[in-house]
Amino acid sequence: MLLDCAVIGGGPAGLNAALVLGRSRRKTVLFDDNKPRNAVTQESHGFITRDGIDPQEFKRIGQEELSKYPDVSIERQRVQRITKVDGQFSVEAEGGEVFQAKKVILATGFKEALPDIPRVHEFYGKSLFGCPFCDGWELKDRPLAIIAEDQKAVHMAKLVSNWSEGLIIFTNGHQVISSAEKALLASKGIVVNEKKITSLIGKEGQLEKIQLEDQTEVLRKGGFVASEWKQAATFEYDLGYQLNEQGGIETDRMQRTKTPGVFACGDTRISGASQLIMAASEGSMAAIAVNAELVEEKFSEKPGQQNKKG
Repeated sequence: MLLDCAVIGGGPAGLNAALVLGRSRRKTVLFDDNKPRNAVTQESHGFITRDGIDPQEFKRIGQEELSKYPDVSIERQRVQRITKVDGQFSVEAEGGEVFQAKKVILATGFKEALPDIPRVHEFYGKSLFGCPFCDGWELKDRPLAIIAEDQKAVHMAKLVSNWSEGLIIFTNGHQVISSAEKALLASKGIVVNEKKITSLIGKEGQLEKIQLEDQTEVLRKGGFVASEWKQAATFEYDLGYQLNEQGGIETDRMQRTKTPGVFACGDTRISGASQLIMAASEGSMAAIAVNAELVEEKFSEKPGQQNKKG
């Protein structure tokens, strides 16, 4: 059976895209290998009516809502390859089954590469986080660490200062902040420490101290880490879409890529902020754009052409 759309990725962007497509009576398959970037996250914030929800509960509710729409099916497996032939897409799943679709929405998200610091993974998602808008409120008024090895350190410190005035930037041995920037930060009470971090200290994921190469220990009660973002799945060589300077999939405002029939939404675009509500809204926009194209294609067909395709 020729599907209207294959949605690759079962996070908030993919779920919302599938929801809008299902409500539009579009035959849709949603692929979800259940390996989300935020697997360590205990609560998700900033989504009205869902503030503080467990990400897995969010997904469960989303999939339950999709079950009401008979034109939407969920494949709990990873997509291995996508090819385009004669204007249609062949989507090959890891189990070997191949699905044919008129359109493809990529909502695969990205992966985070944390700095190479001992024990950082023990604290990430519990007292160290990546997004101030997602977790700044929970860390408000604490003495916090900003751990960043590049220029993101300055921007993140400025942002986090809205939640806490007790900030120290740790560049982990990297000299990436200019003298002028240091002076500006110091004028706002923000300290820059360029010594290498030898260990993070704490219990049950709660940061207590940061140990430096000279054996000094700095008391901290949480903070934020600047990580490197990479595509969770890459299909650009097969599909020919373009990436932006940050490594995200380039789209127009309707989530269309440069490759006809291919759309991208959510974190896979690596456009800056990463929040559930923003990803979900982009998923909705991508589905609306897919539906619009399908409608136009239907009405551009010559009489009898649709029956010949069937």
